[in-house]
Amino acid sequence: MIATSNSSTSSNGDRTQILAKIREALREEAPLKHPAERSAGGEPTTAHFREWLPPVGSSAEERFALFARLSETLKTELHVCTDAAQAAAVIASIAEQCEWKTVALHHGELTDAVDRALPTSLNRVWVDNGYDKEVLEACDAGLSECELLVAQTGSVCVTGPSSGGRVLSVLPPHHLVVARRSQLVTDLTEAYASLATKYRETGYPSMISFITGPSRTGDIERILVLGAHGPKRLTVLLLP
Repeated sequence: MIATSNSSTSSNGDRTQILAKIREALREEAPLKHPAERSAGGEPTTAHFREWLPPVGSSAEERFALFARLSETLKTELHVCTDAAQAAAVIASIAEQCEWKTVALHHGELTDAVDRALPTSLNRVWVDNGYDKEVLEACDAGLSECELLVAQTGSVCVTGPSSGGRVLSVLPPHHLVVARRSQLVTDLTEAYASLATKYRETGYPSMISFITGPSRTGDIERILVLGAHGPKRLTVLLLP
């Protein structure tokens, strides 16, 4: 005698009940805690989400202190520099210690100023007019500007226009970011509002990324590994 199972029938019955409950739940709209809010330019705002986000100090000094503290926690190497020449000296010191031969970079107000003070013995690969992928992957570091720094999360916001495209923050094993202190914003809400204002007329860039410390993973036995999917080191050079 061959026994038959009712598991298939039972599964179908459970599925029918679950779908019926979903359909019933969807008949009523979920209540919204906040009405839709928009900026002066008409973009949706996220200011009302601040009540759920970590608090940030109101003064520039408090914002910087928080960004510095989070940078240390996230293993972002933060260097406060008096000018581009000092930033170049920091890079030159790291290059000497790590025996760098080549750095990739793009043209910009800050990157050009730093480049002028870098030692001529350090080879440059400029990415503005295209690049060879294999050459860029062989570079020791990538130097870029950024869009914003976010005190609330210790993040560096990069976009295609501000950072020489996508590659400098991804391919080289060490990402160097040169920024001004005025680029430090309070939180993600202010960051999104700033991006909306800047790109309202031209449209958003195809790449907007918030980099929070060097690339990392803890997937394997919950052991933290840096440099898993991108640069192993992240250095921020902060100018006045």
